[in-house]
Amino acid sequence: MTEYSPSEFMITASARALAGEKVVFVGVGLPGVACNLARRTVAPEIEMVYESGIFGARPARSPLSIGDPTLVSGATLSCPQNDLFMNYLQAGRIQVAFLGAAQIDRFGNLNSTVIGDYHNPKVRLPGSGGACEIAIHAQKIFLIMRLKKRAFVEKLDFVTSPGHLNGKPGEREAMGIPGSGPQLLVSDMGTFYFDKTTGEMTLAAIRPGVTVEQIQSEISWPLKMAPDLKEADPPTREELRIIRRELDPKGIYSR
Repeated sequence: MTEYSPSEFMITASARALAGEKVVFVGVGLPGVACNLARRTVAPEIEMVYESGIFGARPARSPLSIGDPTLVSGATLSCPQNDLFMNYLQAGRIQVAFLGAAQIDRFGNLNSTVIGDYHNPKVRLPGSGGACEIAIHAQKIFLIMRLKKRAFVEKLDFVTSPGHLNGKPGEREAMGIPGSGPQLLVSDMGTFYFDKTTGEMTLAAIRPGVTVEQIQSEISWPLKMAPDLKEADPPTREELRIIRRELDPKGIYSR
């Protein structure tokens, strides 16, 4: 259990960041495994909220989608999607939400709409879904994305979900956006925070065995680094046991 995959690093780093949090908007995949790991370790009182209208989910297995029936078993509430968005998300009751995207810029703005020109795109993506509303209304945003230069770009092809906009202090507030925006990004090579003054993504911890040069090679802008940049703690034996034996025994998300 001393060996671990980049995905297992992402799961454990995300789970640890949820210590002390109670209400988390989550999707399937790595965020879902991370939240379930947090519930078994650092955040036993966590309530998982799914876009399909489920509050307080306690899935017996990893869900295949946000509409998987396993989410309803043991849940506190199942309601129409619009009720969940209005009464929980838009009411400011979501403490943390996980998001990802096809593209991200240095200020945490996200694109999940189109690659290339909007009217003549190279790739037409699924679009916002609830991501834009989540990015606006959740108290904090945690991002989970693999480092790839095609995803970490200097300029987005389309802004689907607002991060820290242009990095100017007070810009989100001036536009009437209530949430505080991206606070953390967990990647397969390390973790980043967003500077409280400039809103810029800042490298905070590097996954063991990875170099700053490797990280910079996958980011399209000059990397900003924390003054106390450190090596990240690897997954523990117990965290790996829970992931491999309880949460994702087939390794669908964690391999």
